[in-house]
Amino acid sequence: MITKIYKNFLMMSFCLPLVLQSLPAIGQDDLNLEEVNGLFETLSNWGRWGADDQMGTVNHITPEIRIAAAGLVETGVSVSMAHEILTEEAADNGNPYDHRMTSVGSSPGPWSGDFLGVSYHGYAHSHLDALCHRFQFGTMYNGYSEEEVTEEGCAQLAITSFEHGIFSRGIIMDFPRLKGVDWLENGTAITPEWLDEWEEEHGITIGKGDVVLIRTGRWSRRESVGPWDLSKDSAGLHASSVAWLKERDVSIVGSDSALDVRPSGVPNFPQPVHALVLVALGMPILDNLDLKAVAEEAVVHERAAFLFTTAPLRVGGGTGSPLNPIATF
Repeated sequence: MITKIYKNFLMMSFCLPLVLQSLPAIGQDDLNLEEVNGLFETLSNWGRWGADDQMGTVNHITPEIRIAAAGLVETGVSVSMAHEILTEEAADNGNPYDHRMTSVGSSPGPWSGDFLGVSYHGYAHSHLDALCHRFQFGTMYNGYSEEEVTEEGCAQLAITSFEHGIFSRGIIMDFPRLKGVDWLENGTAITPEWLDEWEEEHGITIGKGDVVLIRTGRWSRRESVGPWDLSKDSAGLHASSVAWLKERDVSIVGSDSALDVRPSGVPNFPQPVHALVLVALGMPILDNLDLKAVAEEAVVHERAAFLFTTAPLRVGGGTGSPLNPIATF
């Protein structure tokens, strides 16, 4: 059992794909707490891009990757992947957006203006998690201490690490369509076998720098049956899938939920995917996207790949940012 991760040790053992290829296949019922804790070492990217690295797997998005992604644009059709902001409190939205008008028409005019504020982490609002959003064993990605985060914000790994934006190939993995359903039922775990099945079905191999977007159909289910507490029940990735993401050198992973299947299937570890992805891999996470429109456009264009673009707010010390990612075909 790991009780402490030491930065210098893991700088020597960040496990390139040769190590990953030697890992045994892991099924969704095969992981316990001790094994998941061990994955923080065997899957670690600490030191891979230097001891002072702030960007983690976004380093995979090289100029060559950006140029190739730009070449995916054929029709110029663009689709938003953010859900419209929620201003009403609900079972999945304990912190609604505060949107109110500050001036209307000619009083005090001649301008209209408004105020917008939100505590955006959680299960309602589309946002990007910075690498300082999560600690494990007292550390963040690359061995930075949790003490680097204070009341003043994140001194390391803040959202400003991505202030120049994200521009890469996006891949929409629409699992309800793959399985012939409107949405995945709560508790459905997406395992490496599912990811492999999707690749085979679509003739696509996820590769270096890709932004991988997992659609579970969460918003379709919400529209049909109403909001529910996603912290207790939701479809999503199983912890065994994290090795798959690393093996393919994915840059960013996102979903229409908060990524993890709930319950997680790992006793006493509610969100192992979030923890492993942010802390071990150094991979930012896109949460609560609305992926229905882009999935439909992918069918129209007969391809699941597109140019992915987005940019977080430049908040010094921020743990993440609301945003509006765009898919362009």
